[in-house]
Amino acid sequence: MVQTGVQLLTGFLLTLPFQQRFETLDASMQTVYLATVCAAVLSTALLIAPVGMHRVLFRRHRLDTLVTAAHRCAYSGLLLLGLAVTGMTVIIFDSVAGLTAALIAGGCALVLFTGFWIVLPISLRIAGPSG
Repeated sequence: MVQTGVQLLTGFLLTLPFQQRFETLDASMQTVYLATVCAAVLSTALLIAPVGMHRVLFRRHRLDTLVTAAHRCAYSGLLLLGLAVTGMTVIIFDSVAGLTAALIAGGCALVLFTGFWIVLPISLRIAGPSG
């Protein structure tokens, strides 16, 4: 499911420069846009990479290698996806409500992703199994 979402986000980002309102972005927001595109493209590559790895390593008795590499790709891909969605939030809020709202919304998005994708899983891991 994440793979489809990141592909849609990346596709959406790649179409933005061809929209009329894109020219209204100032230089700093264009920089945020380019960083966001980079994060989305890298996230797409990392989240889809395990599929290719599985094809190459299938029936080669390299399950440990595959699982370790896929875990690292997925974790890195999720982190980059969080950055890409945060960047997209900043760009949209800047276009609609201004820079202050963009920075607040981007900060909230970053806190949200950090909390649910990093802090919560680590705290659950430390707590160990329940029950």
